[in-house]
Amino acid sequence: MVGVLLITFIIGLIIGLPVAIVMGLATLAAIISDGNIPWEVLPQRVFSGIDSFPLLTIPFFILAADLMSGGKLTDLLIKLSNDLIGNIKGGLGHVNVLISVFFAGISGSALADAAGPSAVVMRMMRQAGYDKYYSGALSAATSVIGMIIPPSILMIIYALTSGNTSVMGLFLAGIIPGLLIALLLMIYNHYISIKNDYQVETKKRNLKELLKSLLEATPALLMPIILLGGILSGIFTPTEAAAVAVGYAILVGLFVTKALRIKDIPKIFIQSSIVTSSILLIIAMGAAFSWILTYTQVPQMIAEWLLELTDNPILILFLVALFALVTGMFVDTIPALIILVPILSPVASQLGNDPIQVAMVIILSVGLGMLTPPVAPLLFVISSIGRLKLEKLSLAILPLFLVELIVVVLIILVPEISTFIPNFFKY
Repeated sequence: MVGVLLITFIIGLIIGLPVAIVMGLATLAAIISDGNIPWEVLPQRVFSGIDSFPLLTIPFFILAADLMSGGKLTDLLIKLSNDLIGNIKGGLGHVNVLISVFFAGISGSALADAAGPSAVVMRMMRQAGYDKYYSGALSAATSVIGMIIPPSILMIIYALTSGNTSVMGLFLAGIIPGLLIALLLMIYNHYISIKNDYQVETKKRNLKELLKSLLEATPALLMPIILLGGILSGIFTPTEAAAVAVGYAILVGLFVTKALRIKDIPKIFIQSSIVTSSILLIIAMGAAFSWILTYTQVPQMIAEWLLELTDNPILILFLVALFALVTGMFVDTIPALIILVPILSPVASQLGNDPIQVAMVIILSVGLGMLTPPVAPLLFVISSIGRLKLEKLSLAILPLFLVELIVVVLIILVPEISTFIPNFFKY
């Protein structure tokens, strides 16, 4: 069964089938090859994979992000970022990083960040004289922040898959690593800007202009504060918080910015539904695939193999990070998490590593796989929008990839980077 499962899965990926279909076909092939499992188990497992109330968080957050973009709040965040730090050396590069931090608190998705605000700032950087491949690489690298700073779709899926972590605990765990990535990217951008003598395009704003930009962007900045504050205070659950975000986005778009029109709302709902359905299909098929892995005892086999290599908790985390990174290079983030979490999380946690720390190592490592060929969805998005050659963009991303890899190493060596805030709030 294991042989049939893996061969079918690999062949499906090689011939270019969507990963959800690949997981479904591999599961079906394994069930047929066994001969003892009733075929109706497959649809049962597929349905049970999405028969979960907390999964409502995903469509609500996707819809909230689309509504916020439709309400032009993204433009206000870009203007605020540019007014705050656009006048310093490498200012537009710093703006690219800062807008990803702000937008991460709205979207929860790296791809949404890459296709939205990061792409806009990339064009601004190129017009200001920045190298087009550096601009594209920085835009792709900053987009990773979108999956680390809460809310995060990947963290929701991880928490539902692992069973030993909470959604809120992971949300809190992502704050320091996300800000650390932003800080290191800004330091690197400052170095590159001095080295290549990139000129400052934005004039320094006076206090009145800064306060005006801050006031205009306040509705967007308040959204993550309201969500996290509401959850921490016990006013609502993460799922209810996502629904609150949708209502908040509609009210702000219609009555505050007045950029969202009622006739635009059905189109936004349809767009969000399409994205949601693709994600839920992956989750559903991934649930069946994960079940067949457990049935064939693949997690136990891999756990035994890893423990034969070492029983050092730190070395195990490095192996987990490597395993997750390589998987993320070939498989999209959501199915990668669904496949890897039942396998890697238990073996890393049983050696004494904090489950929150293990989660952040896996999520960030899988996320970095989005920057590395052959799949590299973030590079594909940026190369398509910016009309860049993928080969050159892949080379330009390498230094930025290494900068973000440093954060993975720091999370492994200094657990408090990911565990301090969750422990403080007793998650």
